[in-house]
Amino acid sequence: MEARLLSPRIRAALAALMAATCLAPAAGAQPERCSPTRADALGPFYTPNAPERASTGRGLGVAGRVLSAAGCAPLAGAKIEWWSANPRGDYDDEHRATQEADTQGRYHYETDFPGRYPGRPPHVHVRVSAPGHRALVTQLYPKPDQRTLDADFILIHE
Repeated sequence: MEARLLSPRIRAALAALMAATCLAPAAGAQPERCSPTRADALGPFYTPNAPERASTGRGLGVAGRVLSAAGCAPLAGAKIEWWSANPRGDYDDEHRATQEADTQGRYHYETDFPGRYPGRPPHVHVRVSAPGHRALVTQLYPKPDQRTLDADFILIHE
C-alpha cells in the first residue's frame, strides 16, 4: 500500500514503530554501561575475614548479581562481605559472613532480619570487591515486613 493512501495518524504510528524497531537493542544484548551502585557508610562495626558462609540466620534473603559498570559483565568470584545487627539490635560475629559470587556473578545470602538500634532503621552492610574494580561499600534497608531483597551490586572498573 502506498504511503500517501495512509492517514497521517497511521503514517506517524508506522514511523514510530519502525524507529523503535531500528533503535532497540538486539534480543539478549546487554547495555554498554550499568549505573554503579550507590556507596554508603562503612560504619564502625566492619571486621575483615568473616567466615565463608551463605547464611547467618533465617528470615531475610538477599539475592542478585555482581556486575561491572563497564559492559554490565558478571563478575565471577567477586568477594561479598556481609555484617548486620542480630534481631536484638546488637552486632555479633554470628551475623558476619563472606561469600563468592558464582560464575555468572550471582549470589544468595540469608540472615536474620536485622534488629533496630538507636538512630538507625534496620539495615544490612555489604562490601563487594573484585579484581580490577573499586571496592563497593553500601547498605541495604529492608522494610519491616520484607522477607526478600533483590540487589545487584554494580562495581566501577579501575
